[in-house]
Amino acid sequence: MIRALAVALCLAAPAGAQVAEPDGYRMEEYRAPVPDRLTGGTVLDVGTARDLWERDAAAFVDVLPRTPRPRGLPEGTIWREPPHETIPGALWLPNTGYGEIAEVTRAYFLDGLADATGGDPDAAIVFFCKADCWMSWNAARRAIAEGYGDVRWMPEGVDGWAAAGYDLEVVEARPEAP
Repeated sequence: MIRALAVALCLAAPAGAQVAEPDGYRMEEYRAPVPDRLTGGTVLDVGTARDLWERDAAAFVDVLPRTPRPRGLPEGTIWREPPHETIPGALWLPNTGYGEIAEVTRAYFLDGLADATGGDPDAAIVFFCKADCWMSWNAARRAIAEGYGDVRWMPEGVDGWAAAGYDLEVVEARPEAP
């Protein structure tokens, strides 16, 4: 019986199995294997993204969330958020890649995209976060749903960029509206 169960599990999820796109947004387990496609958008490898970056042919948008304050810190402990490294020139819109976002976060996301594209919904936008992170897939899908016409997604994210030997820079998040 145990052997049959083990065989069934192996057959159900073979190594290297393709990950299906969900019907909506990914709502949990954001750090997990991602699909190899984005309906309505274009999937980029790091080399293609680098070419766009070198030609300044797309806005780059990082959607990695802010680092949360560690749990269990004693009261009064000073905690500083670690520096955020990303692709040079990228706009960091933290917390906008969750599956469900508040209206204020949606407005922040859309204002950031308008800034990044100069208000042109047909301008090329490259979304990324880290490798095997659904946040950028969700954000790219959200941009498509909001009417952006040239949405690109780099699933390898900043991890792939750095692994290819490309520089990163420390940035601050786009300020929220007052």
